[in-house]
Amino acid sequence: MRIDAGRFTLRLAESEEDVAAAQRLRYRVFVEEMGARPSEEDRALRRERDAFDRHFDHLLLIDNEAKPEDPLDRVAGVYRLLRGAVARKGCGFYGESEYDLTKIKNYPRETMELGRSCVGPEYRGGAAMHLLWTGLGQYVADHGVEIMFGVASFHGNDPAKLAVPLSWLHWNHLAPEDLRVRTREEFFVPMDVIPPEKLSRAEAMRQIPPLIKAYIRLGGFVGDGAFIDHAFNTVDVCLLMDTTRMVNRYRDFYQRESRGATDRILG
Repeated sequence: MRIDAGRFTLRLAESEEDVAAAQRLRYRVFVEEMGARPSEEDRALRRERDAFDRHFDHLLLIDNEAKPEDPLDRVAGVYRLLRGAVARKGCGFYGESEYDLTKIKNYPRETMELGRSCVGPEYRGGAAMHLLWTGLGQYVADHGVEIMFGVASFHGNDPAKLAVPLSWLHWNHLAPEDLRVRTREEFFVPMDVIPPEKLSRAEAMRQIPPLIKAYIRLGGFVGDGAFIDHAFNTVDVCLLMDTTRMVNRYRDFYQRESRGATDRILG
């Protein structure tokens, strides 16, 4: 898979150096910017890594105009992707450490876990996220993925400070019963702490991170309960989405791109 769009190239990682470059961007965002706690080895390498990296596909957005001193600093945005067919071969899903994913694991068609999504601060608010989503749409279409899910995070590890957005998500975007994953009981943090009649949509939207809002606007849902990730300094929710809308957006992009309209869709 490869998409060339002006200064950017979007493709899957093809080498260990590609994966290391993804880990470098993750370190910049999750450790240096958001305060996650790395191991001493990861700190020395300036790479955010875990044992699941070797099982995931890594989607890379590369800035072809960047000329970094270290080649690992060439990546502008990343996602990592794990299909259910791969997880069932033995590695399982990353999110199982936080959520009971039995309903996802028993889903009769292809699923995909995604995570570690991040864009370098210098690329936010531009074409980068559009291209990453376009790449996700192509990957989903290529592999017949019907349900996409993953852990998404609020910065900070105090759920009381996030009572408004968490409650809003629970009352307005809770997943249907057949897909409603739940935080593991030993970690369960309730999200329905404020009654729906006392919530302000405007206030909730101000506190919901852009990535979570993007999923919700595409018809995404959240699982039941939040999780406090002290190592990453976040409060997590599990997002789930039927991929039909994303596939349709990818097809629209592909059709316009084939007519030479790549620049227009990136605006």
